[in-house]
Amino acid sequence: MKKKAENKRRLPEGIGMMKNILVLKEHIRNFYGKYEIYLTPIFKFLLALLSLLLINGAWGYMEKLKSFPVVLVVALMCSFLPMNCIILFAAGFMLLHLYALSVEAAVVVFAVFLLMFLLYFRFAPKDTLVVLFLPMCFLMKIPYIIPIAMGLLGSPVAVVSVSCGVMVYYILAYIAENQATLGVTDVENGMQKFKVVIDGLLNNKAMLVTVAAFAVTVILVYTIRRMSINHSWTVAIIAGALANVVILLFGDLIFNTNISIAGAVIGSVISVGIAKLLQFFVFNVDYSRTELVQFEDDEYYYYVKAVPKITLATPEKSVKRINTQRKASAKSGGRTRY
Repeated sequence: MKKKAENKRRLPEGIGMMKNILVLKEHIRNFYGKYEIYLTPIFKFLLALLSLLLINGAWGYMEKLKSFPVVLVVALMCSFLPMNCIILFAAGFMLLHLYALSVEAAVVVFAVFLLMFLLYFRFAPKDTLVVLFLPMCFLMKIPYIIPIAMGLLGSPVAVVSVSCGVMVYYILAYIAENQATLGVTDVENGMQKFKVVIDGLLNNKAMLVTVAAFAVTVILVYTIRRMSINHSWTVAIIAGALANVVILLFGDLIFNTNISIAGAVIGSVISVGIAKLLQFFVFNVDYSRTELVQFEDDEYYYYVKAVPKITLATPEKSVKRINTQRKASAKSGGRTRY
């Protein structure tokens, strides 16, 4: 009874419908903590498998790499290697596919990858998976979740990783659009191919507008969610999604980028839903029980705003052993002692 009373005091008023979800959340956390040694390799395997299948589906120019046994073996290797190795294998697959299409395109993309990795590991080594997730989310039409999520979970330095991921996707998309030109095996047009790829990288207005929109979104979401206002994470998510759509809209009007605004709006709405789910698992607090605390020392006065987390202990199952009682009763001749 005492534990139930404590759990009840921890819950905000009117959260009865949320109780089962909170219990499920705690069960998921406990389950992952208990079996983390097994779940982490499975997660890395699934991530590597999905990324390689998406790469083969979108830029599969080398038939040997499109073989499912090859993809399966590489994904199994990634499950036992550090997470950064997934990035390296994905980059290797991309370069080999581009090499099968055009040596010139592979050389330019390799130079871009090398420059990105040098900047990447210098400024944002913890945001490794962003470069992999962004092209994948672009292919799934929900890239807008990445800048919002990085603003919620990361820091302004994540702008480097987000920008690199956007550049990777757009240069690969540009090569896919011009594969008929780049795939011509003509030695005399080698320099022309270099020019086509480099122009696609430097003069891609859609890429530049998207980089600007995602950078502003990351910084805006990070700034708002760090404020002491109530529901700061929700405000940050909505403000970031609106800022992203507005910048893409003005960029399309000014530079004629041909970005689908309807797709951006729908993708942003879906991204807001995913971000709210992320908030539920990472930052779940009860603003109805906010406390303002004031104290002082010899040099300063302190005004502190304390917002309690919503916590709910998972219910413990009590097992009553009936067979043991029956055996004890049988040994005593079926007599009950008082």
